[in-house]
Formats: sequence, structure tokens, C-alpha cells
Amino acid sequence: MAYTTINKGSDYFNTKLYTGNGNDGVAITGVGFQPDWVWIKNRDTTNWHILSDSVRGGNKVLYTNRTDVERADKDWYIQSFDSDGFTVGISGDTNGNGNDLVAWNWLAGGTASSNTDGDITSSVSANTTSGFSVVSYTGTGTAGDTIGHGLGVTPKVVIAKGRSDAGTWSVYHEGIGNAANGVSLENTSGSRSEPAYWNSTAPTSSVFSVGTSNDTNGSSRTYIAYCFAEKKGFSKFGSYTGNGNSSGPMVYTGFKPAWVLQKNISVTQGWQLQDNKRLGYNPDNYLLQPHTDQSESALQRVDLLSNGFKVRTTDAGQNASGNTYIYMAFAESPFTTSTGVPTTAR
Repeated sequence: MAYTTINKGSDYFNTKLYTGNGNDGVAITGVGFQPDWVWIKNRDTTNWHILSDSVRGGNKVLYTNRTDVERADKDWYIQSFDSDGFTVGISGDTNGNGNDLVAWNWLAGGTASSNTDGDITSSVSANTTSGFSVVSYTGTGTAGDTIGHGLGVTPKVVIAKGRSDAGTWSVYHEGIGNAANGVSLENTSGSRSEPAYWNSTAPTSSVFSVGTSNDTNGSSRTYIAYCFAEKKGFSKFGSYTGNGNSSGPMVYTGFKPAWVLQKNISVTQGWQLQDNKRLGYNPDNYLLQPHTDQSESALQRVDLLSNGFKVRTTDAGQNASGNTYIYMAFAESPFTTSTGVPTTAR
């Protein structure tokens, strides 16, 4: 299979830092594209993680640290997706006065289109270059239903959340090694048996499968799913084994990471998220945790290198001896560009 190296990761994913002012209708610019998925966290206070996407519409939000139903409020959180960013309302979650905030932005395929690849017709915004799609669908409650994701290659990660009814964030990750098992974004539990999430069936190049769980396929319930396929020089989704040493594992991604999310799947531990903009210098890659509303932590646990990331802690959240960790990583730049230019370390 031929691969096209993405030379500039920020064309498809970019972290934007900004300071809130509490005013209504504030345009946040400098993202570099019109995002299709925006994830915002107030770094200074105990505010919720706010997620919105172009398929549902900017006025509709979900929270990674909560099982709540979707909230629709045009004037409160995210008001629109713009050509170079997005516009926020007066909520402290997205525009707290004087607070430092971070927004992680992904480019999908813009306006969604109908996808009939699966048993359930879905509405999909897909970017086949970067391997990312946003998928909306309505459940039937039937085991083995399939849903088209629009990527044309097999996704390694699928994250689904019920919109109309409260329920967990259901995460399929190839690194867990068994489609009958899963983890949840708002939950700190390790990998657990959840055959009804994905019907014990791995995704294919055209569809992902769901079982009878109300968290992924309740009858007449609405859902959103974020699907990720691995792309050379841009994204990597895998696993590693901790060694319990302060000089922890070096995880090779083939690019300089801009964003790394980790989860211990062996025992109960939280999700760990670092990026290249919040302070941004090794080892000061500050920590946020999607499962909690807590403010940013100055813990320094990961170095972001030219070709991967190096774990620098003995903490069980990222490096307990013998424990298995899954991760998601997106690139700032590839280790070597398509024209042979190498990336330098930070």
C-alpha cells in the first residue's frame, strides 16, 4: 500500500492557546483551518472539557469527563466554526475571563454527507488524507449492525458517545487487542469486557460494528463517533509496556508529536494528555486529564522527541512496571519529510 507523508501536521491538527475575556461572540483565530472537531479545556480552573463538531453543529456540546446528554446552547459555549478557528460565547468553560484555555482542533471533511456503507445509514465528515472522520448515526438495538465511517482504510480507534441519552464514552482501540474489550474516556477503569459495545468485531476499511449496548446502539438513540486511521508522518495509535523506571519507554511514532494521550489499561488509572504548546519545552509538557474537570497540572512526565515520545516518570498513570498502556499521538512534523528533510528534536 502506498503512503503519502503529511509534511505539516498543523494542516490537519493544531493546538491553539488563548486567554478568555468573558465576552460574547469572541473569535479565536490562528488555528490555520476551519476545524470540524474542537475540544476545549480551561487550564486554570475546574471546568469541564467541552467537545463540539461540525456534524452536530457548534451549538451542541459533549463533555469527556461526563456521561451527560448533549447540551445545545448556541450562545454559551462554541457559537461557530470559522475559516481560521472558532467563535466562543460567555461560558467559563470556553471563555473564562482572564483564564488560560487550550483548544485542540482537527480537520475532517467539512459538510457531512450520507454514508450507506453499513446497515445503519450514517452522516459522515471524513478526511481520507489525515485519517479522521466524524460520524453521526441513530441506533437500532440490533446486534451486529454496521456503520460507515468514510475513511477507506481500517480505523485503529473509534470513540462513540450517546447524544440523546446519558451514557459512557465507549472507546475501541486496536492496542487493547480484543474487540470484545474497551475503555471509557470519563472512566479510570482499565480495559474491561464490553462485548456489547462493538459486537466483539473489529472495524473494517468501510464500517465499524456495534452490539446491543445502549452506549453504542440503543434503539432510536442518537450517537456521534470519532474515527481514526493511522497515517504515516501524522498519526500513530498503539501500545507500550511500562518499565517502572524514571527513564521510561521510548515510544517510536515516526514523527515529532504535537499531542499525546495515554491510558493504563492494566489497572485503574486516569487518562493523561500532553501537547507541544502548553509551555512546550521538555520536560515541561504539562498535563491535563480528560476524565476529570481538574485544572492543568505542572507534572512533567513525557518528553516529545523528533521521532516519538519518551516517558520520564514512574507514576502508574504512564509507567508502572509490566502494565500495558494505549496511546494516541498526532504530529507536529514527520521524522523525515517527503523531500528528505529531517526533523530536529526540541
